[in-house]
Amino acid sequence: MSRPDTADFKTLFLNDTPMMDTRAPLEFKKGAFPNTVSLPLMTDQERAKVGTCYKKNGQDEAIKLGHQLVSGATKEARLEKWLAFAKENPDGYLYCFRGGLRSQITQRWLQEAGCDYPRITGGYKAMRRFLIDTLDRVVVEKPIVIVAGQTGCAKTELLKQVPASVDLEGLAHHRGSTFGKRPGGQPAQIGFENALAVELLRHEENKPDLPLVLEDESLLIGRCALPETLRQQMSSAPLAIIEASFESRIEHSFQNYILHKLTEWQELEGEEAGFNAFIADLRNSMKKVEKRLGGVRHKAISESLERAIRQHEQGNPGLHREWIAHLLEQYYDPMYQYQLSRKTGKLAIRGSFDDVRDYLNSLSVSDLKG
Repeated sequence: MSRPDTADFKTLFLNDTPMMDTRAPLEFKKGAFPNTVSLPLMTDQERAKVGTCYKKNGQDEAIKLGHQLVSGATKEARLEKWLAFAKENPDGYLYCFRGGLRSQITQRWLQEAGCDYPRITGGYKAMRRFLIDTLDRVVVEKPIVIVAGQTGCAKTELLKQVPASVDLEGLAHHRGSTFGKRPGGQPAQIGFENALAVELLRHEENKPDLPLVLEDESLLIGRCALPETLRQQMSSAPLAIIEASFESRIEHSFQNYILHKLTEWQELEGEEAGFNAFIADLRNSMKKVEKRLGGVRHKAISESLERAIRQHEQGNPGLHREWIAHLLEQYYDPMYQYQLSRKTGKLAIRGSFDDVRDYLNSLSVSDLKG
């Protein structure tokens, strides 16, 4: 028995339902959903030709041109990929931008090949609207607590031990600071927002009695911007501040921004190319802080970085701790104090990693609404 088409977006996202996106590759690149594969009906070039034809000659001629462009061996090759997806994902769905012609044609061709595969009515546009509304609603209805603290105090690691948390930096694939770029790049802005909205939907569904715990972030996490509604709620949320020694913060930064980052680069590009990319990344990041540091301080810290690079090339990465210490003291700590002074949320707790973690894990929604 064939499954019906659906507009139950909540269930689709909560169940991590596999979805086949039949929009053009450029549309997919601009923004997609989690658990979605791009299997377009038309290429970008084909779609552009059909769009031009539609404007000049109307819908019937545009449809006729589309069938001419996607026919014969081209059609068979695309149909083969759709059939493979349907076989591998028997509980999945397909969609296009509005749930219109492209997904209907794909669905019909699959049926003609003996495969009844359901589509999502309303398509990408309706699902995107659902997620925007979900995000705006959840961040207003859910009490939020912000985990703050100086660079290197292990905020992200703490979130991993707090079930009520959502990792914004993980969703943005960035560590959140000037030196926070990660290999592989970041998602498109819309893709970031979609993934965040799905996480918030899951938080609301599975953790209704728990507040939303987020790491303190500025407007941008790399190039991904926090949605305005969320940013407003975060700016006045209660603060849970982690305190850590300067030495432990140096070590944590060394582990994350040197050893772990190098491993990520080498896993992506190989040992030698990965090391070179890692060094280029450090140098590019250092250039970005020149204006705030000023010429003299920037020159001194850059020279420290270059000494560390030379030692690292000889197999000893330890000297990186020297420039990290200077950067924490002269760049990150003053910036943190300034940003903290602008917060309007009350202080909920200030303490060690363990103290803050245990406090957050003891919280319920009623504690914050009372």
